[in-house]
Amino acid sequence: MVLKESDSALDRGDAAPDFELLGVDGETHPLDSFEEDALLVVFTCNHCPYAQAKFDLLNGLVAEYDDLAVVGINPNDGDEYPDDSFEAMRDRVDDGTIAYDAYLRDETGAVAEAYGAVCTPDPFLFGRNGDAWRLRYHGRLDDALNPDDEPTELYVREAVESVLAGESVEVPDRPSRGCSIKWPEA
Repeated sequence: MVLKESDSALDRGDAAPDFELLGVDGETHPLDSFEEDALLVVFTCNHCPYAQAKFDLLNGLVAEYDDLAVVGINPNDGDEYPDDSFEAMRDRVDDGTIAYDAYLRDETGAVAEAYGAVCTPDPFLFGRNGDAWRLRYHGRLDDALNPDDEPTELYVREAVESVLAGESVEVPDRPSRGCSIKWPEA
């Protein structure tokens, strides 16, 4: 496991890079299919302990906010890391471990690359601006720096509340922390 910190090329106010990815539900999900007021795109996976430590937090956000879409995108090489294969993703949803609004497969890693993601989990929070999704926050989900740490501050919840209230996000962007993305071979 290689620990990485993400510092995205996307700046606040930038449009979300477009995507159209297959979900574990068998449907293809384009970016514009999410109609909520806020969109949390999290590059994540099944095997990374940092990502696993955030499953409950992300599932809780899904349950708590009707006007927030939580979308997990797994860019890891499923051949080299079978726990991150499409089938394993489906298993995590079927057994209730993951309950995101959508859990999508980035087979080539191109979407993660377009967002500038380098680790799992790596969250990007967007708010609507007309027909476009604009970046409002990119950073850690909370203040727990290691998988076994208990968070005392939930940065993402504060950022979501600001976006949904139509306010600027005062939470500073902090580099995401987690396992390096296991890029598929070209």
